[in-house]
Amino acid sequence: MEFLFEYGLFFAKVATILIAFVVVVGVIVSASQRNKIGAEKGHLEITPLNPQFEDLKETMLLATTDEAYQKAEQKKLHKAKKKQIAADKKTAKQVSTSQENKEVQAKSKVFVLNFNGNISAEAVEHLREEITAILTLASSNDEVLLKLESPGGMVHSYGLASSQLDRLRKKNVPLTVCVDKVAASGGYMMACVADKILAAPFAIIGSIGVVAQIPNFNKLLKKHDVEFEMMTAGEHKRTLTMFGENTDKGREKFAEELEETHQLFKDYVSERRPQVDIDKIATGEIWFGSRALAMSLVDGIQTSDEYLVSRIEQADVFEIAYVFKKKLHQRLGLAAEESADRLLVRWWSRLTQDSNRRL
Repeated sequence: MEFLFEYGLFFAKVATILIAFVVVVGVIVSASQRNKIGAEKGHLEITPLNPQFEDLKETMLLATTDEAYQKAEQKKLHKAKKKQIAADKKTAKQVSTSQENKEVQAKSKVFVLNFNGNISAEAVEHLREEITAILTLASSNDEVLLKLESPGGMVHSYGLASSQLDRLRKKNVPLTVCVDKVAASGGYMMACVADKILAAPFAIIGSIGVVAQIPNFNKLLKKHDVEFEMMTAGEHKRTLTMFGENTDKGREKFAEELEETHQLFKDYVSERRPQVDIDKIATGEIWFGSRALAMSLVDGIQTSDEYLVSRIEQADVFEIAYVFKKKLHQRLGLAAEESADRLLVRWWSRLTQDSNRRL
């Protein structure tokens, strides 16, 4: 028994030393990781989509045909690939060695971006890096395809996102925006920058308006004998307040600011889509894709998948994504925010639809 006691005591000491060592190493590693993440802002991920499409096509072919036909088709595909490789090499050689073949142009490229917007348009941090990368290479012979989904949000945030897309317009790089679900308010502000807007038949488009709402607890505070004081320098530093007593003058100024913002929004859309009747569509209403086409808010009815497949058959297509490394608490916070955004979209969609529009 004495031996077992001494052995247990020795084991406890060793375990304590090991735990202390692990804790120290963990602190050092954690500190180095923080420094690394601070230094490494993020990285660019580029995924060629043509090979994925060809692999999918070949997989379906092999899965749906008999063995003899599979072998014959595999031979055809193999020959076609060899022929294409040889043709690409020949074209490259012609372009690089012959000054007389300047008319021979490289195959156009399509750069695919994804923008899933929340209220504060946080995805603009990715978008700005992606567009900067694309502009180092893209020409007027190429195209940027933006798959956009956003119900809108803060004016300044979506203004910045739209300005990032304007960079493509200034460099004469064609921009196509595909809306499968919703591009409303600030989302449509982004979409209208495009040379071409495509929407799914039931995608939500429009909502060219401005909204602001604020609760006021002044009466509740008075009821409980709570005084609220606020001091400002500047006549219109604060127009409406949550806790003080709002005045008609403050409300009038606040409404004036909303109207001014709305006019800026209308001017922005009109400049980029002169074919729309801005007074008719800038009422804050939303339209489904098919109706939006009739209002000239979009240029065609097509899903992003359909359009992407058609471009893969004609060009080299690459998906571009700028990725930030996030810590665990950041990932959990982002998941919670995305859940809140989804609930907000559902509530907003139900609010803007009457009972006759339910399926």
